[in-house]
Amino acid sequence: MDFRGQQPLPRETVLAIVDLCQKASEAIVRFYEASAGDGSLAVQRKADRSPLTEADLASHETLESGLRALTPELPILSEESDHSSIKERHQWRRFWLVDPLDGTREFIERSGEFTINIALVDDGRPVLGFIHEPLRGITNIGVPGQGAWRATQNGAALRWQTLRTRQLPERELVVLSSHRHRNERLAATLELLSERYHLERRNSGSALKFCDLAAGRGDVYPRFSLCSEWDVAAGDALVNAAGGQLWGVDGQPLRYNARDTLLSPHFVAVGDPRQSLWEELLQHLPEVDG
Repeated sequence: MDFRGQQPLPRETVLAIVDLCQKASEAIVRFYEASAGDGSLAVQRKADRSPLTEADLASHETLESGLRALTPELPILSEESDHSSIKERHQWRRFWLVDPLDGTREFIERSGEFTINIALVDDGRPVLGFIHEPLRGITNIGVPGQGAWRATQNGAALRWQTLRTRQLPERELVVLSSHRHRNERLAATLELLSERYHLERRNSGSALKFCDLAAGRGDVYPRFSLCSEWDVAAGDALVNAAGGQLWGVDGQPLRYNARDTLLSPHFVAVGDPRQSLWEELLQHLPEVDG
């Protein structure tokens, strides 16, 4: 990992956060392995009926205490933050946006497709993103304007690999999605793309789709179903840093913590943003979701 020019945080702090992700993932994996042994996993339901497990809370506590120790000047907006701790969030210019366990449903279903997402947001845009894959010991790191890297735990050391999105292929296009994603906008997207390309739809859970896009294993990730800003910000930074782009359906980059809701607008993330195909796609999306 080679930082050049202006840095969002010192390199030593970035490496410490990679270590913090590993510590949080150890707590997640303990619950994951324990549930495999006896099949027991306590699951609560939040007000919006989304699931919450002990693994979510253990990861949240580890990340919150670790980030406060490393960057005491920065507030933290986590999926598991209580309302009172974030009630002044609109006054925050620079803060951490965290999903301590993205893919709780996948965790419960034991698909293995879950991540830890951490983004540093500055003036509405993510300037640093981490997506950690607990079962693989991999942290994907994106610094827009600097580069993107994959750090793999190799004993006590880290093995580094540069990430780069790929150019749009001539014939076959890989669409990154989830098997749960079905709606009018996605159907319209697939129909338009299939007129020009042979499509391969590659399904995965959580923020792994951003990782695949950043690593050149896919071409487009259209998201037109419900998700929150902590699901998206780290992936936005990662894809941007690797050479791609993420736009809302209005063709503009997303801004975070800028609205009353923390639900994310619909978006399209692409690996090769120079193509006119994407502008045409955004112009032809249905106005109303089905």
